Amino acid sequence: MANMISGSCCCGDVEFALADNFSNFYFCHCEQCRKLTGTAHASNLFTSPENINWVKGAEKVKRYDHQERTFSKAFCENCGSGLPFISQSGKSLIVPAGSLNGEPSIALDAQIFCSEQTEWHQQGLQVTKVPGFPA
Repeated sequence: MANMISGSCCCGDVEFALADNFSNFYFCHCEQCRKLTGTAHASNLFTSPENINWVKGAEKVKRYDHQERTFSKAFCENCGSGLPFISQSGKSLIVPAGSLNGEPSIALDAQIFCSEQTEWHQQGLQVTKVPGFPA
């Protein structure tokens, strides 16, 4: 049996738990994922659709489905944090890795849509790393 892992939004209005039983883990650099996350890439874990227990705040989860392409985003109506959602095909539960309160046991499978990766992200991977805000 897989270990359980919890997750939540930033404001704490939404909490969930699921089995640490993921089939895939991708960083997606496509333009749509960058727009949906507001960052360089989405960090998405994939698991079975039934692998979710909404502990609190399920009614505060809102969803956006793109009208022309099959991608979506679920988020807290209060703070906007990305949250798990069932894919439009219904075949997967997609879990934003940043919504988890702990580390999943799965290793990253691949970075996808790298042809759409931004130059600023590639350059940013090479700069000085500091543990907090720079002095």
